Amino acid sequence: MYTLTADEKATMVMVYTRDLFVRGEAVTKQSVRLNNWLRTEGMPEYIHLLRAQVIFLGGSAIKSASYPEIYVPTASVIGFHLAPPITDGVDYSEDEKNRAMLPVTALVGSFQFKGKLRISSQTGIGASLESSRSQWMSIYDVEVTNPNLPQMPVVSVPLILMNPKQVDFALE
Repeated sequence: MYTLTADEKATMVMVYTRDLFVRGEAVTKQSVRLNNWLRTEGMPEYIHLLRAQVIFLGGSAIKSASYPEIYVPTASVIGFHLAPPITDGVDYSEDEKNRAMLPVTALVGSFQFKGKLRISSQTGIGASLESSRSQWMSIYDVEVTNPNLPQMPVVSVPLILMNPKQVDFALE
């Protein structure tokens, strides 16, 4: 099993891909804020997770497994957030002008992420999505559900990072 170095920490996170849902402890440097980690130049090629619990979503029957370590390719990640009750604050200023919070449901496979998308109050969601060149988008005050996993409770998080190029957005 991997041993953390003095300048590393392990933080419980949840990672969503097309075929996997993973809950595990992300290994990062002590100074990393995980709510914007994937937006930084230090973004890894693989997310290294310890004590990982994996749910396989690709087949007809949902299966699960546990691994002491797993490396998830960052390019395959669609959603990423801290596991409750851990929080790291939000990544915007409340007094920023000309911004609106738009209720949306982000759809990723059988997962539904109901939350708020912070966009310009001068444009709509279509223009915001078309003009955005960011690989990661924040969605706020999110409730995560999955109708195919009735045993999964609703997961409420203040912020989730999503890859907007791999998400379907439904307006509320």
